[in-house]
Amino acid sequence: MGYLNNQIGYREDLLANRSVVKKENYVILETDGLVKNVVPGYENCDVTILGSPAMGASFADYLVHANADGKNTGIGGEGIESFLYVLEGSISVKNDDTEAELQKGGYIYSPEGNNITFENKGQETATLYVYKRRYEKLEGYSARTVVGNAFELPWVEYEGMENVHVVDFLPKDLGFDMNMHILSFKPGASHGYIETHIQEHGMYFYSGKGMYYLDDEWVPLKKGDYVFMDSYCPQACYGVGKDEEFAYIYSKDCNRDVVL
Repeated sequence: MGYLNNQIGYREDLLANRSVVKKENYVILETDGLVKNVVPGYENCDVTILGSPAMGASFADYLVHANADGKNTGIGGEGIESFLYVLEGSISVKNDDTEAELQKGGYIYSPEGNNITFENKGQETATLYVYKRRYEKLEGYSARTVVGNAFELPWVEYEGMENVHVVDFLPKDLGFDMNMHILSFKPGASHGYIETHIQEHGMYFYSGKGMYYLDDEWVPLKKGDYVFMDSYCPQACYGVGKDEEFAYIYSKDCNRDVVL
């Protein structure tokens, strides 16, 4: 199995960890202590399962290190939509509709039943964020394949705040029941409000450090951390440090009514 940080043997310090698990509320996973999971379909890849229904999420997401010749034979399945984002490196991807070479910031969304496959044809390890979820159908609408790069999309001011920016990966179309975003805070920037909403989030922090408010507690977070936030969990954050922006990619369910 092995640890994600590739450290073995005894630690010099006391056993300690910043991870917090409050199922069906929020979960924080720091890098230390995360393990590499054996997941069928992945070859020459180090895979860590992050969010899952086991913690209350309606989705599953993963951190994948695709080594040279690393590949996956199919992300998705019947009724399952999927998404892949390149955090570092480059990767070749395809589904039934398209083939593409994705560089850092590149992504592909694939609708239900249309599996994503990928291969690392280079010699450098590619780091990927992978997401999948059961698609909620809406009569008269359907999703479609979307390929792009975050650095070619508009980064707009978040709720009118000039030091916070957001990017939306998918169209604002009722055919899509979820979206992916990046939210980026300059040091000292924050949310305008403590937000409370029905949408759940899976959040991977890829840059900087900050303080995050989750259900009446302020907790420190930094690059490499992961957070699952369930419905109605109060949340807000602010960035700290000198230069590096506090930024994370996150999923959000949308465009559907409450199921009774």
